[in-house]
Amino acid sequence: MFFRRILKAALDLFRSSLQIRAMVYTVSLTGTALVIIALVLGIAISNGLYSNRTDQVMIESHRAEQTLDKIFDESINPTGVNTNLDKVLSELQLDGPSQTREVYFVKADTSWKSRLVDDVRVSPKFDISLVSDDFRRRVKSSTAIQHQTIQVQIDGESYPAILTGQQYSIQKQYPFELYLIYDLKNESQILTMIQWTLVFGGTFSLLLIGFFSFIVTSWLVRPVKNAADVSEIIAQGDLTQRLPVKGTDIVADWAGSFNRMADTLKGKIDDLDRLSEMQQHFVSDVSHELRTPLTTMKISADILYGQRETFTPESKRSAELLYEQIDRFDRLLSDLLEISRYDAGLTLQVERFDMNALVGYALDGIQQLAESKSVRLIADIPSGPVYCEVDPRRVDRVLNNLLTNAVEHSEGKPVKIAIAENVSAVAITVTDNGIGMDKNETSKVFDRFWRADPSRKRTTGGTGLGLAIALEDALAHNGKLEVTAELGVGSSFRLTIPKRQETEEYESPLPLTVEKLI
Repeated sequence: MFFRRILKAALDLFRSSLQIRAMVYTVSLTGTALVIIALVLGIAISNGLYSNRTDQVMIESHRAEQTLDKIFDESINPTGVNTNLDKVLSELQLDGPSQTREVYFVKADTSWKSRLVDDVRVSPKFDISLVSDDFRRRVKSSTAIQHQTIQVQIDGESYPAILTGQQYSIQKQYPFELYLIYDLKNESQILTMIQWTLVFGGTFSLLLIGFFSFIVTSWLVRPVKNAADVSEIIAQGDLTQRLPVKGTDIVADWAGSFNRMADTLKGKIDDLDRLSEMQQHFVSDVSHELRTPLTTMKISADILYGQRETFTPESKRSAELLYEQIDRFDRLLSDLLEISRYDAGLTLQVERFDMNALVGYALDGIQQLAESKSVRLIADIPSGPVYCEVDPRRVDRVLNNLLTNAVEHSEGKPVKIAIAENVSAVAITVTDNGIGMDKNETSKVFDRFWRADPSRKRTTGGTGLGLAIALEDALAHNGKLEVTAELGVGSSFRLTIPKRQETEEYESPLPLTVEKLI
């Protein structure tokens, strides 16, 4: 677990730091190149040492043959030959501190017998098993000196060696075979030293490269980090921040381009702010200016509507339409004023309130509409109080809007409202099994003036701003208003509000699903 945390921390650092990634990539690529170079040099040096040593061995093997000629030059009878055989080891065997040569001088053909000529002379350290039958056949079948690489034990350690074999006939009468073992201990030690030199040198070079790449990338990344910091400040709303422009290189050009982009962005945002402010003032001014004539029109429409029974059928219908449209206009104007308040900045009147009571008020307010639609209301409310810091009037408006929409679109099927809480938040869901919505409709359901089906007759005569205002109410409480729906199955809206307004992170205690209501 400890190593896993260390690995995770290292991976997080690698992903988050451009400087670390650049250094790792540089060291990795350079290290790969150094390993390849070291392998090539090691192989080349090893082959060179072996080739030079092999050439020396062949020369020394020829000299050994000349030494044998001198030893047996004066031997004129088997007794003399046998006497000079004892000189072979002393003349040919070498026992130095760094390199040795072991001797094996054996009779080639044992079919001839001579009690005066011995069969073999061998050095004490010569392992006869190293002379394989195959190598011996090669020696017997050729007049040239044969050689092959073997492994020998010297002071308990294994070293490579070269085994040579050649034919030699004493006074053209007694055929022998001469086998010599030349160890490569000195060459092995030289090669080991070179390899360790390459390892330590390569490691030191990698450390230097890593250090210098860290310094260089630090210098190169600094402008990028400065740009990221300035971008973050600009994203937070301070549009006056700019990058310093130094020099005439590509970094300076980039900083200049960034500053020009920031200037252009600031200009566009200023234009949009002015336009938004003008729009807010326009909506607010128009709404207030329309309030007075609308009030007069509403009073007149109320009077006409109250006397409609005395009118002719045509005039009665006109009075009813006038009353309905002026009432709808009044609601639209109220919604526009509410939207303009949100755009201008809204201050909540927050108090600690029982959410069960708000749900109860919302159910009482929608009961008459539900009965007219033959819709059964289902409430899933906890037994005890569920307290939360809210603006009761605005939350009541959200619940009333959600319940009204659910009843309108339920197609006479039940509508359920549920409430639950956890340590940090309270959630309320409103679910119906009505006509539902597809994915395109759910993505637009909170847009201003949008309706899922404009041709559908609504009892309450909605303005198209209800869900947009509900979303603004939820966001004002630092909460969330979410929807899920399936066409032909139904819809479910979930309002989640933190128990305390300063809470930033919380989870909803209710799932967002369309359940089947009975």
